[in-house]
Amino acid sequence: MLNGVRKSVHGYRPDFAATNGENGMTLTLRDSMHLVSDPEHLEQSVREVFETMLGVQCHRESSVDPRCEVDAQESVTSVVGFGGILSGACVFRCDALAARQIATHMAGMEFDTVDDTVKDAIGEICNMLAGTWKSKVPDLAANCGLSVPAVITGSDYNLHVQAPEFKVCQEFRFGSNRFEMTIVCDGLQ
Repeated sequence: MLNGVRKSVHGYRPDFAATNGENGMTLTLRDSMHLVSDPEHLEQSVREVFETMLGVQCHRESSVDPRCEVDAQESVTSVVGFGGILSGACVFRCDALAARQIATHMAGMEFDTVDDTVKDAIGEICNMLAGTWKSKVPDLAANCGLSVPAVITGSDYNLHVQAPEFKVCQEFRFGSNRFEMTIVCDGLQ
C-alpha cells in the first residue's frame, strides 16, 4: 500500500510498488497462524528478555495448570495490548515477591513493598516481552502496535477475554520465583 507521501514523491506507478517489494508483504496473519500461535516463540521471548535485561535464567514449568493462574495473596499483573493486524494482549502475572525480585534485578536495589517502581518494572517487563514476542513473526512485527502497559495489583481479580481466537499460556520459574506469560488473540486480519 502506498501512502500519500510515496505517491507524490514517486508518482503513483503500480510497477514501482511491485518492483520495490511493497506488494511482497503479507497483510494477513491467517497464512502465518502456525508462527503466531507457536508456544516456542513465547518461551524464546521470555528467556531472551530475562537473560538480557535481568541477567537471570528462566525455566519453563512442564506441568502447568490449564487455567494458568498464580496462587498468591497479592498478585501483580501487567497487560500490554496489541493493535493492527492482530488484536489481543500480552499478559504477565506474578506474585508480589516475584514482582519485587524482578524490580530488584532491574533497578539494582531491594524493595519491601510493591511500590510504583515495582509496578513500573513489571509494566516494562511486559512491554519488552510483548515486543520481543511480536518480533518473531515479520508481518506481525511490522503491522502490529503495542499499547502502554497497564498494571493491576491485588488479591481478588480475574482477567477475562471473551472467546479468544487463540491463547498461549506458559508458567516459568527463575530461582524460587514463579510467573505466568499469556498471549491472547481476539482477532486476526
